[in-house]
Amino acid sequence: MTPQRSTGAGAEADMPEYAGHYHLESRLGSGGMGVVHLARSTSGLRLAVKVVHAEFARDREFRGRFRQEVAAARRVSGAFTAPVVDADPEAARPWMATLYIPGPTLSEQVKEHGPLDAGQLRRLMAGLAEALRDIHRVGVVHRDLKPSNVLLAEDGPKVIDFGISRPKDSELRTETGKLIGTPPFMAPEQFRRPREVGPAADIFALGSVLVHAATGRGPFDSDSPYVVAYQVVHDEPDLSGVPAGLAPLIERCLAKDPDERPTPDELMRQLRSVAASYDTQAFIPAQRKASSGGAESKDVAAAVPGGAGKAPSRWRAVRPGRLAAVAAGVLALVVGGALAGVRLLGDDTPAAKDPHTTAVGFAGWRTKPVAGQSDAPRCAFGAGKVLCAGAGQAYALDPRGGRVLWRHPFTGARWSAAPAVSGGLVQVRDEAGDVVALDPDTGRTHWRHALPTGAGAQYTDGTLLITAADGTVTAVDSASGRTRWSHRLPGSGRPNVDTYPGSGAALASTASADGRSTRVLAFEPRTGAVRWDTVLTGLLRPVGATDGTVFLVSADPVYGDTDAVVRYDAATRAVRRVTLPAPRPDVHAVVRAGVVYLLDVNGGLDAVDTAAGKRLWHLETSVSRGSALVAGDRYLYFSAGDGRLLAVDARAGRLAGQTPARPGDGTARIAALRAAPVLVAPQVFGSAPDGSVFALDGRDPSAW
Repeated sequence: MTPQRSTGAGAEADMPEYAGHYHLESRLGSGGMGVVHLARSTSGLRLAVKVVHAEFARDREFRGRFRQEVAAARRVSGAFTAPVVDADPEAARPWMATLYIPGPTLSEQVKEHGPLDAGQLRRLMAGLAEALRDIHRVGVVHRDLKPSNVLLAEDGPKVIDFGISRPKDSELRTETGKLIGTPPFMAPEQFRRPREVGPAADIFALGSVLVHAATGRGPFDSDSPYVVAYQVVHDEPDLSGVPAGLAPLIERCLAKDPDERPTPDELMRQLRSVAASYDTQAFIPAQRKASSGGAESKDVAAAVPGGAGKAPSRWRAVRPGRLAAVAAGVLALVVGGALAGVRLLGDDTPAAKDPHTTAVGFAGWRTKPVAGQSDAPRCAFGAGKVLCAGAGQAYALDPRGGRVLWRHPFTGARWSAAPAVSGGLVQVRDEAGDVVALDPDTGRTHWRHALPTGAGAQYTDGTLLITAADGTVTAVDSASGRTRWSHRLPGSGRPNVDTYPGSGAALASTASADGRSTRVLAFEPRTGAVRWDTVLTGLLRPVGATDGTVFLVSADPVYGDTDAVVRYDAATRAVRRVTLPAPRPDVHAVVRAGVVYLLDVNGGLDAVDTAAGKRLWHLETSVSRGSALVAGDRYLYFSAGDGRLLAVDARAGRLAGQTPARPGDGTARIAALRAAPVLVAPQVFGSAPDGSVFALDGRDPSAW
């Protein structure tokens, strides 16, 4: 970068003339962390170049956040975002160059020309839904979608400013006492449990943005951010003035419960049914003011420190000490319990061969249990049946041919996990958020247990373990629904509780405030008695356990990427750490015979032998955001977002076979969540976004 020159007083008295090879011609706008310039490349290409303020360029932590922003922006470059052309986070003044997009922001458009009409609003909603689909598909949560971060280009809206975006399961970071996001466009969970913010928060923000576009105000309106925070969490949105045809859909976007909000794909489907026709006029209203020179666009990208939340099955880098300070002041208004999604993960029935099917000559089958279902059902195996949840009902299938044996409807339910079999009963979650235990032969209800707000749930050893927001763990007998015990485990804060079939114990892990160590303890599910308790170095997450041995993945405390695999022997207290050649973003992990398999968000698959202390192989699968892994004796199985089921030879590290894609709706739609396959040797059961459930012979993937 060339020497800096002075252009006046104030924060920008010391301005660069170039960023890398790009000449900075004029200032488009300024944010809290940097300035966005109109620039040109050597060839004359117009760019929007963000250069951070000098004061922040000297801050090591901010540089880490800026690297994070660049990485997020690179991942989401697409038709509805501003593509990243170049960046240098290590420069004396870190900078990032994106393609320059002429056009006003939505905020400017509404301020200068008033609210959008119904047709313009539909096009805006469709464009932003597609943008969020692309953003979420690569595992990023924007976290600050608002009118000033939406550019209205001639070919549709563009989402900009990924300054506080994060991969879905990484850690939220902020400067002490600063609110992350913009209150009128933040979701309830961003105030109540910022570590657990996921893609649904962007949908809530989309609803708020659309209300602003339709009315010139937000659905929650006050001069005080604290009052707005209270309204977001407790009050119903004000939708007066929103076109009647779009109001119900926008209202769904503004649901308090993240699970009740539609996905971007659902929004696009609903918009097709809402609009009988779309007019073909240019996206920008004709009455907008002509723009020229440096005022053509105000692509102001304020790099606010922050991060995103989690997805249930992937890595979350948590730093509870610092996070507790983030919402100080706001939480005083919105306190009332966290609203975390319940995770009904696991099955306390060990993997076994299916006694109801033959091991030879299995031809396979495929069925669509629910007519019109357009999302992949979540399935498990237990009590000799394939048990699935989706499209507002739970149901059981005959594993020999896919025939529906029974159904249990839950009107309006949205399923985030497969059923679990525990205590001889099928455990599901209904639309009220309660755990419901069903008879595996008839689907009739045996008992119901209400979960506290913000609770997580796991099953093991005939026990439902409920972890409340305050850290209290409660054990419920899975067969009867009666409480066995309830108390806090040793340590401070809320632990992450994990269970693994055959391990004989449950694990509770809690990261230190600085992310440098993790406390892990094993306890008896039926009694709550602690078996062992240790503190291990690093920000760790358990991914598997056998009797006395725990396998964990280690995350970089700055970026949240997995950088190592750790094996802990509780009997000898021996720790073996295997460092990966390069950090892996947003991983799924599974353990088989001491080997840890890691599938990252970009499709990279690694096999790490923890006994030998080395990586065995690496494979690029080209599958973005695959499902959780399932490991068999010979093959690894996982699903892709387009409905493919893939098998990888676990010994050789090569692709062994895959099914055809089944995206659903006759389109190339990609599912927001991936339904993991189910292995019941020798069969593999899978599901696809077209609503189908299928069974294959897992011994010969090449024949799929």
